[in-house]
Amino acid sequence: MSDNYLTVIPTDPYWQPGQDAADRAAAVLSGMLPDDDARRGMEVKWHDSVEVVFCGANLKKISCPHCSAECAPGWWGEAVSERYSEGFSTLMITVPCCDAETSLNELVYDWPMGFAQFRIEVLYPDRAWLTDEELASVTDALGHPLRQILIHL
Repeated sequence: MSDNYLTVIPTDPYWQPGQDAADRAAAVLSGMLPDDDARRGMEVKWHDSVEVVFCGANLKKISCPHCSAECAPGWWGEAVSERYSEGFSTLMITVPCCDAETSLNELVYDWPMGFAQFRIEVLYPDRAWLTDEELASVTDALGHPLRQILIHL
């Protein structure tokens, strides 16, 4: 059986909210879920270091934000492994397509994914993407811009 998650993360991978802001955002997101089963699957998580928030089987391609060239999966995996071995102290990389410096978090992921030390995730959300208005409501409650990720493992 596969697992599906609806996850929201701060756009800044190193940013973490206080408990009150996290509780407000979780309450807002909870109100957007269709039933108690989905709400039971919601979890707020803080991490000691940055983690990859991978969209799983939903990932189609990764592209350069500067020249739009597709990045090879092997190159991306090596770049992530290298930054991981350094404790994700930086996410900065040089893309091989145009030699531009960028962040692993700023690459264009089709389907979205990212890097974060904080997340709110819902296992089996029984719904698809948050609308722009819904995401804005959770963002306002948290006090920091968010990115959403649908994970399929």
